[in-house]
Amino acid sequence: MAKLIFSAITSLDGYIEDEAGDFGWAAPDEEVHSFLNDLERPIGTYLYGRRMYETMVYWETVDVLRDRSPVAWDWMQLWRAADKVIYSRSLETVSSARSRIERDFDPTAIQAMKNTLERDITIGGPDLAAQAFRAGLVDRCQLFLTPVLVGGGKPALPKNIRLDLDLVTERRFGSGLVFLDYRLR
Repeated sequence: MAKLIFSAITSLDGYIEDEAGDFGWAAPDEEVHSFLNDLERPIGTYLYGRRMYETMVYWETVDVLRDRSPVAWDWMQLWRAADKVIYSRSLETVSSARSRIERDFDPTAIQAMKNTLERDITIGGPDLAAQAFRAGLVDRCQLFLTPVLVGGGKPALPKNIRLDLDLVTERRFGSGLVFLDYRLR
């Protein structure tokens, strides 16, 4: 049975982007990116909202040279090899391989994916993830806390929901970033 994992790079005050929509402060350095790649190896499917997909589809068209940036090349290969399901009512077509559009978030369909897929699933984008949290579908919550306060913007986690979590693991990086991996009870 596959696990559904919410993973996000956030500011210390809990935002994935600031009030201007900027998230350049969240770009992982090589140490963090390498660790992130290892976390993504068991992932077989990405669930994205439209905006997250439009950000991530960059990895479909970029041409990273393996000898110039082995970590970015590795990530590009991982991303391209996974299936992508994009939840959008406005997106007409996808511009990446192994991708399809779903118009509505259906908790029953997500549970069926968890029951039948052999590889884990990640959910990206806070609005889409909020629906999965509220439906009780998320198994793990993985946060990369970046040592920056942005003071406002798009929150990583849903409001008006209470969930109990157990810390599974943590890791500190030289940049001051901290990774926290929680299992939902």
